[in-house]
Amino acid sequence: MAASVDLSLDNTYEDPSRRADLVLGGMTYGDITDNVAEIWEAGRPPTAWYIVFGIAVVLLGILGVCLLHLFFMGVGVWGNNNPVYWGFPIVNFVFWVGIGHAGTLISAILFLFRQNWRTSINRAAEAMTIFAVVCAGLFPGVHIGRIWVFYWLFPVPTEHLAMWPNFRSPLLWDVFAVGTYATVSLLFWYMGMVPDIATFRDRAKTKLQKIIYGVLSLGWTGSARAWHRYEMAYTILAALATPLVLSVHTIVSFDFAVSQLPGWHTTIFPPYFVAGAIFSGFAMVVTLLVPCRSLFKLERLITIRHLENMNKIIMATGLMVGTAYGIEFFIAWYGGVDYERFAFINRAFGNYGISYWIMVTCNVFIPQLFWIRWFRTNLVAMVIISIFVNIGMWFERFVILMSLTRDFLPSSWGNFYPSMIDILMLIGSFGLFFTLFCLFCRFLPIIAISEVKNVSPQTLHAHGHDHHEEHATAH
Repeated sequence: MAASVDLSLDNTYEDPSRRADLVLGGMTYGDITDNVAEIWEAGRPPTAWYIVFGIAVVLLGILGVCLLHLFFMGVGVWGNNNPVYWGFPIVNFVFWVGIGHAGTLISAILFLFRQNWRTSINRAAEAMTIFAVVCAGLFPGVHIGRIWVFYWLFPVPTEHLAMWPNFRSPLLWDVFAVGTYATVSLLFWYMGMVPDIATFRDRAKTKLQKIIYGVLSLGWTGSARAWHRYEMAYTILAALATPLVLSVHTIVSFDFAVSQLPGWHTTIFPPYFVAGAIFSGFAMVVTLLVPCRSLFKLERLITIRHLENMNKIIMATGLMVGTAYGIEFFIAWYGGVDYERFAFINRAFGNYGISYWIMVTCNVFIPQLFWIRWFRTNLVAMVIISIFVNIGMWFERFVILMSLTRDFLPSSWGNFYPSMIDILMLIGSFGLFFTLFCLFCRFLPIIAISEVKNVSPQTLHAHGHDHHEEHATAH
């Protein structure tokens, strides 16, 4: 029965004469609320949820064991060496920060540009942002070595020679950039959920649920005044979050770009990093939402149109990333600097050349399959491609770090080999991410109920919107 429903719903997208609805199946406002709330109200989630959650908790436990081992033994348990003082921890940090970009872009920028197709995917994307930033912040936090003096990163006097942070260091810029990004994203995510949490509060069946969701809903009444203030606050937070999409990964790129190392000292890094972050972030959203769509029976709310639009963005940003790869080689040749030229040739054909070609294959060639509409609309194909994209983006950060192995003088060359702790902490970070996301899916509204109602066909028809006219205007 579920398979036939999926097929019939997806086929509604096949009519080329009109733009597909964002809510399918003739759902009423009550149907939308019930469809989202029943995920939380169900006594037991689907068996697949337990399987994924169990695997994620096991991986999280592995991460916890590795962290304890790290604290007691020191950062020497990693594969970091001379000359590769940065290793997997910074690669993982940049990777997870990039994953968190899609949520803010979908929620803030597309909201300000009045792109209604964001409504069914923005809540899960915002949650993904928060959880990815948590994973990202973990790695530089433990990379400092003496984590018990982490407060040295902040501009407060200490008893140790009145030490102050070095504000000329981009590593310190990361502290403030990522901290600001996490704070604004958390507020934006929570603010958007308040009306939907109030719906959960009103539908709660136990006293404990009523107390928890009542506190989280901040006394929401649903009055006209409450909605007016909510919309104002949401718009202000969207305006604050929008520049963060560009600024955060730009500052992260400065970790590399402001150095004097060949292969790093380049002005293309900021836009290149931002495009790559959006690229990987949207790929992760697709990876998460396609299974959730089927698992929680959300096919009428997360439609093929939503997924195809995200795949188009993946394809576009993949072209940007591929262009940046080519420009790097061109500038290395055109600049006439022997060290720079050697750095890029070594990336493609040196000791870590296999990593470079994995990166190019996953980030440049495979996403071009989205030019074909079948790949953009086939659920299995889009998930496989999105997974390859994130594999490629991790290897991109790894390839950049491996520039450290071949510096100016051959006498200072060395190779990097990750330790088992490095590998287990990378795997464990995915456990942390999926544990948090599974809990979010189980206990909080995975879809923005109020926003989806605003773009449902009955709302659009009530306001005089005609889909055929909309389609003609768009083209």
